[in-house]
Amino acid sequence: MAHGIRKTVIVALLLVALHLGGPLGISAAFAEDPLHIGSRRELMIDGHLIDSMSESLRIQLHKPVRRNVALVTDAPWEGNACLYSSLFHDGERFRMYYTAGQYVNQEGRIELPHGRHLCYAESVDGIHFTRPNLNLVEFGGSKANNIVLQRGNLAGVAIDPAHTTVLMDANPKCPPDARYKAIVRSAAKGVVGLHVLKSADGLHFKPLTDKLIITDGYFDSENLAFWDSVRGEYRAYYRDFYQGLPGSGIRGIKTATSDDFIHWTKGEWLEYPGAQDVHLYTNQVAPYARAPHIFLGFPMRYIDRGWVHSTGQLPGLEERRARTNASPRYGSVVTDSLLMTSRDGRTFKRWDEAILRPGPARRDSWTYGDNLISWGMLPTKSDLPESPDELSIYAIEGYWRGESQKFRRYSFRVDGFASVRAPFAGGEFVTQPISFDGGQLQINYSTSAAGSVRVEIQDVQGKPMAGYGLADCFEIFGDEIERSVTWKSGASVKQLAGTPLRLRFVLQDADLFAFRFR
Repeated sequence: MAHGIRKTVIVALLLVALHLGGPLGISAAFAEDPLHIGSRRELMIDGHLIDSMSESLRIQLHKPVRRNVALVTDAPWEGNACLYSSLFHDGERFRMYYTAGQYVNQEGRIELPHGRHLCYAESVDGIHFTRPNLNLVEFGGSKANNIVLQRGNLAGVAIDPAHTTVLMDANPKCPPDARYKAIVRSAAKGVVGLHVLKSADGLHFKPLTDKLIITDGYFDSENLAFWDSVRGEYRAYYRDFYQGLPGSGIRGIKTATSDDFIHWTKGEWLEYPGAQDVHLYTNQVAPYARAPHIFLGFPMRYIDRGWVHSTGQLPGLEERRARTNASPRYGSVVTDSLLMTSRDGRTFKRWDEAILRPGPARRDSWTYGDNLISWGMLPTKSDLPESPDELSIYAIEGYWRGESQKFRRYSFRVDGFASVRAPFAGGEFVTQPISFDGGQLQINYSTSAAGSVRVEIQDVQGKPMAGYGLADCFEIFGDEIERSVTWKSGASVKQLAGTPLRLRFVLQDADLFAFRFR
């Protein structure tokens, strides 16, 4: 009897759900626990928060704007093969570490006349970098240079400066003498792995441990690690090969975690649902500073079609043929860079569309290694009057050609890597159920003069809440990094904090880059 009553009640509730739910169906009436976003910033880089969206809308990738040359590697100890670099903001200055070397084509082989070094540059604005004389390492009979590390043995640890990344450890428990760390590839005694060095000032390094910290990879790339403040652990990203022998399979990326930077979990391959299976030469993954629960990566994509007709039409044909004498791929490979994003550190949304193309230039482009983006993103001033700051990235230009190469600066709008974009005809999207903390809803958006953004707050069943309907929202048009959404009723969203709800964004000829409650 009791069983029959329960069954009748369940059926009745399902019918009510179908009646009330409308297009949201049963999921609206029986919504799972809402996603609590607190006051964190949510970027429109994926569909993570979106429950439904008009066919007219799309998630749009945005390309960075080409800016100035930040550094030219024309010192005698540098050259045209300064491949990997890492940058970060440190107090009142910006630091840059980069590998240095010169490739010379010699009768069917590639030589490095003065080997590899790790060099240092700094900047007060992130726009132009200078090279201080560090007086640490001798080159050509003098220490008047900016070299930090050279190939060899450092306190019993064999280091390879050609594959080195430097970071400033953000772990609040990090001891002062290890505030800066360098991750260095080592291939001593036939064992390939990663060592970690420590420093109190970012210039004088010594081993943190004499043991290799990670060994389950090939590491012939820029291998990196950082403190993940959201999850309270260190996370590493490094090179290995799959679907083949080491050095001959597909270039891929592994990730591992650690509590102390010394003992690491076994590496796991990154996953890219829906993306093509391609060679990724670097990864450049880091938490996004304004939304550290989201990881951004700018991997360099490696494409080798062989020596086909278009290969012979690319710039630098003579040098390309000379490199081919050493290895066919040295002349035929071309490279660009991608964007990938993740919310868990392992599964990434990766755009197959390039974030940085080689471009139309007939010099310093379309070469194996060009368009490699440095690890690190810096806040920089805009050159437009009274405009908000930008975010700058840096990429290689003119690699493997001539006597030097360039680090070219590119800029993004703040939070502006991707957006939900609406055409002039307009469209809308509705979030899944969420809850928040704070008293204001702020958006990062851009519209045309005729475009607009409006926001409606709904209950989880999709019904507009009183005072927060679409007709109540003041029409928003303009172009701002932070704009508060207001309603004609004057109602504050503070009274809704902690309440499960949905947001309905209605856009016309507009981009929505991010939103947050604060």
